[in-house]
Formats: sequence, C-alpha cells, structure tokens
Amino acid sequence: MKLHTLSVLAVTLLFTACQSAIDPLNRDWPAYGGNKAGNRYADLTQINKTNVDSLQVAWIYDSGDNDGTTGWTRMVECQPIVVNGIFYGTTATMKLFAVDGVTGKELWKFDPFGQSDKKPVFHPIRGVAYWEDGDDKRILYGVGPVLYAIDATTGKKVTGFGDDGGTSLYQGLGDLDSIGRDVSKLLVDLTTPGVVYRDLLIIGSRVSEGGDAAPGYIRAFNIRTGELAWTFRTIPLPGEEGYESWAPGAYKKMGGANNWAGLVVDEKRGMVYAGTGSPSVDFYGGDREGQNLFANSVLALDAGTGKRIWHFQTVHHDLWDLDLPTPPNLMTVTHNGRKIDAVAQATKDGYVFLFDRETGEPLFPVEEVPVQGSYALPGEHPWPTQPRPTKPRPFAMQVLTEDSLTNRTPEARAYVLDRFRNSRYEGRYTNPSMEGTLFFAFGGGAEWGGNAATPDGILYQNSNNMLWWLQMRENPNYGQTAAARSTGQALFNTNCASCHAISKEGAGSTAAQAIPNLWNVGDRLTRKQITALVESGSGRMPSFQHLERQEREAIIDYLLQGNKPDAERDFHAGPADLANTGADFPYIPPYLNNGNIQFRDQENYPAIKPPWGLLNAIDMNTGEYLWQVPLGEYPELRAQGIPPTGTENHGGPVVTAGGLVFIAATYDEKIRSFDRDTGEILWEHQLPAGGFATPITYMIDGKQYVAIAAGGARYGLKSGGTYVAFALP
Repeated sequence: MKLHTLSVLAVTLLFTACQSAIDPLNRDWPAYGGNKAGNRYADLTQINKTNVDSLQVAWIYDSGDNDGTTGWTRMVECQPIVVNGIFYGTTATMKLFAVDGVTGKELWKFDPFGQSDKKPVFHPIRGVAYWEDGDDKRILYGVGPVLYAIDATTGKKVTGFGDDGGTSLYQGLGDLDSIGRDVSKLLVDLTTPGVVYRDLLIIGSRVSEGGDAAPGYIRAFNIRTGELAWTFRTIPLPGEEGYESWAPGAYKKMGGANNWAGLVVDEKRGMVYAGTGSPSVDFYGGDREGQNLFANSVLALDAGTGKRIWHFQTVHHDLWDLDLPTPPNLMTVTHNGRKIDAVAQATKDGYVFLFDRETGEPLFPVEEVPVQGSYALPGEHPWPTQPRPTKPRPFAMQVLTEDSLTNRTPEARAYVLDRFRNSRYEGRYTNPSMEGTLFFAFGGGAEWGGNAATPDGILYQNSNNMLWWLQMRENPNYGQTAAARSTGQALFNTNCASCHAISKEGAGSTAAQAIPNLWNVGDRLTRKQITALVESGSGRMPSFQHLERQEREAIIDYLLQGNKPDAERDFHAGPADLANTGADFPYIPPYLNNGNIQFRDQENYPAIKPPWGLLNAIDMNTGEYLWQVPLGEYPELRAQGIPPTGTENHGGPVVTAGGLVFIAATYDEKIRSFDRDTGEILWEHQLPAGGFATPITYMIDGKQYVAIAAGGARYGLKSGGTYVAFALP
C-alpha cells in the first residue's frame, strides 16, 4: 500500500513538473538571450503576423534614473529577464529592480551604493543571471569589480555569498608572482552577465583596451559561496598550450583577450562556449608577435572544470579591434542530410562561422586567405593570412571603392572623396598607418545585441555598414622615464587616448558621435563635474577609480590647462629606436591611435552609400540568405524622398513561433516587428527614448508581452530610464 501510494505520488509529481515545463499560460524569459543556448527564441504564437499591428503599450516602468541629459551619459542597455512572472532589470545608475510582469509595479529595488561609502561606478549592464535551489532564489550581476548575489524575492544581499553579498572580480586574474602586476588596481567589470551551469556562474569581463589592460581570463564562481571555482587563461603562461603563439614573456605586459559579449552553455554536454576579443593594445602588436592565442577565438570549455576542449581563432594577431562581439548561438542544423548540434559565431567583420558543437569542426569550409598589405608600422609583424568562411557570404560590406562612397549630395561626395584619396585602403585587413587607414568593422558588422535563431536553423542578425578612419601617431610617452610617464599628459595618453585620441578630439565634435571632443571641456563642465565623471564613469567610459587620486587629478589638470588643441603641438616621441622601454607594465607602445573616428560626411551622415544598417535572415542549413532589409531610417532623409537607408544599430533581435522578429536598436528610436519569412515590417512604435538593448517576450496568465529598455543616450540622442511592455488589447 505504501509503495502504491509513493508510486502515485511520484507519477503525480512528474506529471506536475512536465505540465509546468510546458505551461500554455505562462512562459518565462529566464536568462540573458532567453535561454542558456542564447537563441533569443520564444515558442509563443499569441502575437503573430495577423494581429501584431494591434500591439499597444501595456505598462511603462520608470526606473527614476532619467536625468534628461544627452550625449555620452549613462545608458540602459539591459535585456531583462522574467522568472515566475517577476520582471528583473537594471537602471542607468546600476540599481537592480523587480517589477510585476503584468503591471510593471515595482516590488523592490537594490542600490549597490545606497548603504555604502563606496563611490559609485557606472558602466553598461546588459543583463542579469538567475539561479534557484528550492526556496533559495538569487539574481547575480556585476557592479564595477564586484559580483553581487541578491535575493530574488526580497532584493536584499545574500550575506553568505562572498563578503556580505559580494565577491571580488579580481580573483583568478593573477598577481605579482604569476603575471608580474597588481590587478587589483586595474579596470575589471561585467557588462554582460555570465551563464549559470549547476552551482557555477561562468563569466567573462570587460577590461581596458590600452597598455594598462588586465588579462581577460574566463572564470567560474560558486553561486552558493562566491568562491572562485576555476580559471581559463586566455593569455597562456609558460608551459600552457598557446604560450608559443606570443612573444616570450608577453603575459607579463599584455592584457585583453577577454570575453565581454557573453557566454552560452550546453548543459547536456557540460560545455560552455565563449568568444574572446582582441589583445592589448588595439591597433599595434609589435611586442606581441605571433598568432596570439586565445584572443579572437571561439572557445569550448568543460563547464565544470574550465579545461579547453577545442578552439577556433577567427582573427590572427588582431590589429583592427575585431573582438568577437556577440555571444555564440547554439543551434541545430541539417547538414549533408543529418541533424547536427552546432554553434554559430557572428563577427564584427560580417562573417558567421558555424562549427560542430562537440568537435569544433567548421561545417562550411574555412579558407586561410593571404591578406598582408604593403605597409606596416615599424616593429609590427602582421599575420600573413586570415580565416574566411566560404558560407554564408558576409552580411556586412567588405570592399571599398570610389563607387562605394556617398552621392547623397555633390558636396558630400567631394568631402569624403578627398579623405578617401588621402588615406590608405588595401582591402579588409589594411594595416594601421601614420597616414590614416580606412576600414570597416570597428563597430560591427555584428555587435553586442547578438542574434536570434529558430529551431529549424534560421539565424536573424542585425548589422552595421560603417566606415572608420584610423590614424596612428608616435606615442610621446614611449621611452620616457617612470617619472615622466606620471605627468597628466602621459597618464591621459595611457588611459584615455585610445578613445579620445592623443589630440583630445574624440570621435569628432558632432552630437551624434559617441566619444566627445575634449579640447574645450572646461568650457562645458566644471572641475567638480569632470572629477565625478572620471571617478564614476559614464556610458562606454569606464570608472578610473583604479587610478590613485593624484593621478586622476593630474589628468584633469592636463584637460583644463588652456584650450590649445594638442594637435597643434609637436608629438614626435624622440628616439627613433623602437626597442622595448624595459618596463613590463603598464605597457607603453610606441604608437597610439587617434581615437574612435567614424568616416562621415560634413553633415554627419555615413561616408558610404546606404544601406547603413541591415536585418538579415540566413538559412544556416544551407548557408544561403532568405532576405536582407534596411533596419531603421533617418526621418529627414525619408522626407526628402530617399528610401529607407538603415541606420547604425546597437541592440539585438528576438524571434518567435508567431512568425515575427522584434528589434529596436536604431537611430530613429523605434521598435519594429518584421515578418520572419519575408522581412516585411508589420508594426513599429516610437519609443520614449532609443531602445539600444535587446527586447524580450514572455507570457503570464495566458497573455503575451513584448518588452524593451528605452534607455537612449547613444548617438547623442536623449537619454531615457524606462522599460516599456506591449501586449494585444
């Protein structure tokens, strides 16, 4: 009798569990990317092609962090999650919140700086992670160099995790004995959440891209305790695989090779997949001669131990900042007549690599193509070939000719033609130069919003066609003594010039540029305001609290010492000898770049012909495109009778079983729904601020919602602090 009762109970529990798993009335969005495979796919059909044009605003949650400022201010790039009907997200000032997924009513909010004497740090947060074991339910997210565990029910810190609810993100990155530097004074934070595997949170990190970069190791932390569980070193130490692909001792002074875009996990196989970025420093690799494993690589690791299973490097010896900018996407495709579990990786330069998930074998052939140009900076050793998949064809522009340049107006064409003819361009992998080099892909191609995939193997990828102008200059710090390198100008060159340029000109003076001109910053901001920005960070700009106060003050003094542009000064570094300065860290390269400068015409439109932004549907079973359509528009150009041009876009898509692709991401601040079979726009809505994030969709009590963060602030547009949810009437 007892056995029978237990059997009935077991069957009942099993049925209840299965019913819950396929509950037709409730469907969560429990992880960044929708699931641990990163598919951004929802098996929901209530909102579909026939009724999507009836979508209405269901609720708006105002995070309270919209200060009304514009330009390079704090952004909200978070793709929220929904678990058990509760909607979790973050604000522009790093707060974590929970709201009711039906009404948007706030349930709790956690402020990491509210009960602390720590100075705030601000950086993008693109999502959070969720873990539960019975009644123990936790949200995990990073704020500066701290990983927090927050009780998902109460919004309070889980005091048994790490040190009173937070654990240091410096763990596992090495020390003076192992890598020759003190990482605790370097920039390390999380912009993209990790992925949960059993009781582990596996993470990448954001680090500096300059000579002061920390190593970008991939690590796992125990979710219950906050203790470090394992580390995979993406810049190998002596005796480790890949060490010989660097110059001897490079690990002592080089950083980066970090996963900042996010990871995915195959729980059945116990494998985690990550794409890594470029090694430091961007655009010059003379002191890191070699292929530079495991930078710019797709990595498959044992999720329980961190042991490498396979890797594939998508760029050898990166000189172009070609980070892998999206999380991998775990798909199932039909290849040569059989189903294969695969992993797709999109790139900044417009390629999609497709690999067998277990072995790393490319499913479409990859060719090593000769690319070395006729010029390289002194001391540089470019890699002679680069990998190129034979399918699919690139989703972003690859070849630049005079015919590619804008003809929007005669004046615009003349303006850009002059720079084109006075710059270097020798194809996709033209090496950085002193004259100025034109190249694609610095800002994508693909970007951090990721892509979406259906169960039948169709990949939806948004992309940018943007041209960049890069000019290298001799580094005035190179070869100087340590004392000389501690001056404000030298500290600016080491910590700030990779974005703002040695000349302080940023990415140009126009409002739509992401990196501001600092020539006359004292005319716009007070010393107190500049100090606050340097300490806390803002938007893409990181906090510089890892510098000593005197060092920060020296940089500010340098910024405020008159308004004479540094471009008018003599920047010759002095010694022609390019030998290493003798100091390992921070690494002082002989050359620095002129900042992040897009190639635009005199009216700030892209210098090339449109489309400037695309949404692509790619059949990964065959490697062929189903369609490509412009994504976004400039309303003023449309008013002139110009067809939709597409715009630069940051944020990603979501695809549904209802036949729809939802995406915002564009300069015109709209969210749209596309027919996933044809690319036709079926619905669009003007957001209160730009939706530079990835939307989600979920169902509660039989009602389907689509929601997105309207954070704005990118491209010089107005900032916002709201989350907007839509539903059918």
